Amino acid sequence: MSAMLLYSFPAKARSIFLTSDNTPFSESIKDQNQQQTTVHTLDETVAGYLRESLADSSKKAYRSDLAHFIAWGGTIPTTPEVVARYLAVHAETHSNSTLTRRIVSISRAHTSQGYASPTQSDVVKAVLHGIRRVHGTAQQQASPILKADILAMVDNLTGLIGLRDKALLLVGFAGAFRRSELVSLQYSDIEWVAQGMVAHLRRSKTDQAGEGRKKGIPYARGRHCPVIALRQWLQAANISSGFLFRAVTKHGHIGEAALSREAVAIIVKKHAQAIGLDPAKYSGHSLRAGLVTSAAQAGVSSWKIRAQTDHKSDAMLARYIRDGQLFVDNAAGAVL
Repeated sequence: MSAMLLYSFPAKARSIFLTSDNTPFSESIKDQNQQQTTVHTLDETVAGYLRESLADSSKKAYRSDLAHFIAWGGTIPTTPEVVARYLAVHAETHSNSTLTRRIVSISRAHTSQGYASPTQSDVVKAVLHGIRRVHGTAQQQASPILKADILAMVDNLTGLIGLRDKALLLVGFAGAFRRSELVSLQYSDIEWVAQGMVAHLRRSKTDQAGEGRKKGIPYARGRHCPVIALRQWLQAANISSGFLFRAVTKHGHIGEAALSREAVAIIVKKHAQAIGLDPAKYSGHSLRAGLVTSAAQAGVSSWKIRAQTDHKSDAMLARYIRDGQLFVDNAAGAVL
């Protein structure tokens, strides 16, 4: 059992979701015909790679989802009718995206033990479809921080914390970084070039294999340039190795560890509120969404935007581009 990664479920659920990729290492599992099958114990090296097959955020989501289902009264294995009732009970209080994710977690808990997934049944699919028709499918997304907003947010920032926040906001916006990508950047990941800087991403949400990719951030016209802002922060903080963005105490002490992803959201909300925006509408994702929307407003082609954001298809950008172009060649504007 040393090779197992037991999730922190209630005791009732703990035995059903054993590893990060949900593969039971040395347990007996039942196949779909309820026949007993023995799975040989894997050595720790193999187990380690299996644990890394899922991102930490995915593991956390699976833990939370399955614990919620078990606390409600669900079991593994369960029936399609129980899953359908679970969905119906929570349709009024949970978003469609949350319910969809719960279905994935319940399904994975079954297939990892050799059971057929009840979530593939017609009754579950029909109930989920009905919930979407009644409650809609629109997701509440963070509002984008547009170019004018970001410039206003960094306009009067001073001091160590101000320099850090200015660099983080501008670099986060210009690079269309995800929060996890932004806080994981290290000094050695930055290459200074004549046109600006190149950020070498070691790994991202869409690059779980760790192949890496590059993002170019050019020098900007005007007073607020992301490249210059980052140089100023690094110089003031005397950072020449390690993480770029770190905690700073009110006494000016700079930590060694990277900021958390949650800290990015806090910084965004803080400076959004400072310029009169409703902080509840903004999050760390607002920087990334803001670059997409601002670029769309400027007429940048979708493939160029995707080159910066690393979105795999135009479909993933559609909402931001659509919102950003609401007033571009607007039909009403042509006749009013």
